[in-house]
Amino acid sequence: MELKRMRNAERGTRNGPKAFTLIELLVVITIIAILMALLFPAFRSVQDQAKRTQAKNDLTQIVTATNAFYTEYGKYPLATDDTPITNNAALLTELRGLPAATENPKQIVFLSPPDAKDPIHPRSGIGGDGQYYDPWGNPYIIAIDGNYDNLITPKPYSANAGSSPLRSGVIAWSLGKDGKGGSGDKNAGAADDDVISWQ
Repeated sequence: MELKRMRNAERGTRNGPKAFTLIELLVVITIIAILMALLFPAFRSVQDQAKRTQAKNDLTQIVTATNAFYTEYGKYPLATDDTPITNNAALLTELRGLPAATENPKQIVFLSPPDAKDPIHPRSGIGGDGQYYDPWGNPYIIAIDGNYDNLITPKPYSANAGSSPLRSGVIAWSLGKDGKGGSGDKNAGAADDDVISWQ
């Protein structure tokens, strides 16, 4: 009997505390990987929604700043017709009140966007070329009523985008994640990720 107790005691000290086996460890790692794979799409959609919200806020600020410029000077900056401005660097120079501004002699700062973290591949801010970029890396597009009839023609989107022509002095939009504009027809899917200021 004594010998049996000694052998049991010896086995207990030799084996020590229980540890995970390799199989158990692989099962745990697999479960964690599956959970991460399930959560990734939800995280991605939250990120995309945050970018859309940021773009909408930026567009609202651009329109508000351009209208404030009109209130201050009695004219829109750099407006000659309703043609959309795809290179917004000159307009942003005026709205930011930079020394190079020619139509903003008081150098009033109507808009103060941040500089992009990477000026070569800008996202969410002013790039190295002076343009204002959306969260996906596309420059914001702005249309200003250059003939002062309070109408923007032609309207950038043919469907689901308000009255035609648009009754506004200034509109702005982002081409969204895919970087492509479209008709605005949500059913066609061409512009379903675009962000617009006038809705």
